[in-house]
Amino acid sequence: MLTKELDFHLPKELIAQKPSDRRDQSRLLVFNRLSQTITHHHFHELPKILPPNLSIFRNDVSVLKARIPGKRPSGGAVECLLLRPASSPENTWRCLIKPGGKTVKAGKFAIEDEYSAKIIETLASGEYLVRFELSKDKDPTALAQRIGSLPLPPYVRRPADQEDEERYQTVYANKKKCSAVAAPTAGLHFTPEILKRLEMDGHSIHDLTLSVGLGTFRPIEAEKVIEHPMHAEEYFLSPSIKSVLREPSLKRLAIGTTCVRAIEHYMSKEDLNLKNITRDEAQLFIRPPYAFQGVDYLLTNFHLPRSTLLCLVAAFLKPGGTDGLGILKKIYSEAIAQDYRFFSYGDAMLVI
Repeated sequence: MLTKELDFHLPKELIAQKPSDRRDQSRLLVFNRLSQTITHHHFHELPKILPPNLSIFRNDVSVLKARIPGKRPSGGAVECLLLRPASSPENTWRCLIKPGGKTVKAGKFAIEDEYSAKIIETLASGEYLVRFELSKDKDPTALAQRIGSLPLPPYVRRPADQEDEERYQTVYANKKKCSAVAAPTAGLHFTPEILKRLEMDGHSIHDLTLSVGLGTFRPIEAEKVIEHPMHAEEYFLSPSIKSVLREPSLKRLAIGTTCVRAIEHYMSKEDLNLKNITRDEAQLFIRPPYAFQGVDYLLTNFHLPRSTLLCLVAAFLKPGGTDGLGILKKIYSEAIAQDYRFFSYGDAMLVI
């Protein structure tokens, strides 16, 4: 597959800049793979649409206020985006820095009485290894939660505000699992009422944790899709979830591509009985053709052109086949014609 095949024209006005007034007021496009039909709904109708007795998987990660302000010794402003902790030394993180060149030349940045940071390595990826010395906090995560701001996606053309602090988190986000720099956006549509209704209808809901990284926004730049180096994201599966995944009779709905990545990476291991891991890194590049082992139904948002997430959804539309991208383009054309809102704060799509 050539990367240019993942292009599509999207009017700028369909890129959602704000969330809907209510989470469950967002629209829901439903695609039935058996009948190859599209129907249009609103998200609050989801419980009436789903097949019965599903095991529903959701990502309970919380988004870190990962944008930290700072100043160079000269007084120039710095923005440091925390990505993920390095293995050593203590309080060292992989980061993005703006402006990179001037800050690297200075070698350090700080906020007086809060922290000082030293750039100890420039990585080939364009990231930096930064070691923090903290005045008040136990670690950079605590610092970020106190003085940082939410890292809204690059296509949201405004700074984060107070509304985002609530709406760019799922209602089931676990504040103790604050390790993502992007939200698992398919989950943003859920309300406590919908979740309660799903459980009353006989569905079981299971939490896993995948730390969503900036790689989810990075376009495929290689000429051929297969040449793209897939980013890795850490995930955690509890023993109870692994037990559910080992039960072949259950039907499973993944809320978002982050859940798909964790589940399919886990299921791709050759011997399920040897899967004693609790944490691992999902680096599986799901693209057509792909035979899914752990996910039967998918709830997702509408994704960026030339993205690995388009590849994943195309593969899911035709498991094991190569023509899922053609189906996906037809669905997206219909969504655009019907003025669906795209990307993180946009509308949702259910594939059954």
